[in-house]
Amino acid sequence: MSLIPLSLSSFKIDTNYASWLASTYYLGLLVGSMMIEPVIAKIGHRFAFISFLVLLAITVAMQPIFPNKDAWLLMRLIAGMAVAGIFVVVESWLLIGDSAEERAKRLGLYMTSLYGGTTIGQFGVGVIGTQGFGPFIAVLVLLLTALLPPLMVRQGQPAACQHQSLSLKQISRLSKPAMIGCLISGVVMGSIYGLMPLSLRQNHLDAEQISVLMAAIIMGGMLIQPVIGKVSVKMSKTLLLGMMSLLGVFAIGLTYVSDHYLIMIIALAMLGMSAFALYPIAITLACDHLDSSFIVAATQVMLFSYSIGSALGPVGASQFMKESNGLMNFFFIVLLATAIYMLFASIRRKTTVLAS
Repeated sequence: MSLIPLSLSSFKIDTNYASWLASTYYLGLLVGSMMIEPVIAKIGHRFAFISFLVLLAITVAMQPIFPNKDAWLLMRLIAGMAVAGIFVVVESWLLIGDSAEERAKRLGLYMTSLYGGTTIGQFGVGVIGTQGFGPFIAVLVLLLTALLPPLMVRQGQPAACQHQSLSLKQISRLSKPAMIGCLISGVVMGSIYGLMPLSLRQNHLDAEQISVLMAAIIMGGMLIQPVIGKVSVKMSKTLLLGMMSLLGVFAIGLTYVSDHYLIMIIALAMLGMSAFALYPIAITLACDHLDSSFIVAATQVMLFSYSIGSALGPVGASQFMKESNGLMNFFFIVLLATAIYMLFASIRRKTTVLAS
């Protein structure tokens, strides 16, 4: 997530394109999220997963070979579509069947693994660097390694015939807080991925410090996942979304109080807890009480909401980057508004349930 914006200067690409590269990637995520369900229904989860991984690997290989902004914009668009496929395949695979408790547990383990790997990747940026072909080769090797499990294991995927699409009327009946949660998760995560490294560099931090701070964000997101998996089955998920948003507001408040490096590590870890918790809570909320045949379609809708936020987030946040602490100001406004909405939504839902 830090590699793309920090490697631009190495390939003589203007760093002002960082926000556009991030938004293009999330535009690909948005477009891809609308196309995945028919692919899974036709070829199944396993072959869909392999196909999307290969497509992503091709885009990684092409970027250093064609070091110009137009090629990178195209590759990031395609990469976003491939990642959308990977996300929908894996998340729907984990959410199909079993109880809400088992779904939350599996999704928590998945998110922990995802963010744990991303944390290692951030430390890898500090070790391998961001210059030249080396980092892209390392990423390519890891993606090709990820192909081995689905190539070797041929059992365990859900039956392709059981998946059904959602009509517009059915989509309108999905949880509104879940959709808003995915949307805001996209806004925050897209801005973190696309602009946080540049924001930290503006504060005169070196590459090693930036990699540590980015790793702190992801480490926070990883550590919160087991907690979220247990708590989400015992309390209102809408209220939990509000509480996680408030945690992010508090974390940003710490950065206003002090810019000491240690305080920044703690604050960004807490911001990671907030930002990385929103999506898994929202997606499990959306899939609560849904028949298994609709899980793939519901997951696709939630990713679509996430992708809209991810595409808009970096562009909106870039308007704040001109001022001191601008990105944090953007997060503060977004998360505070989300916390207020979720609080009122949880109260309204409780009142409705009691009345009925």
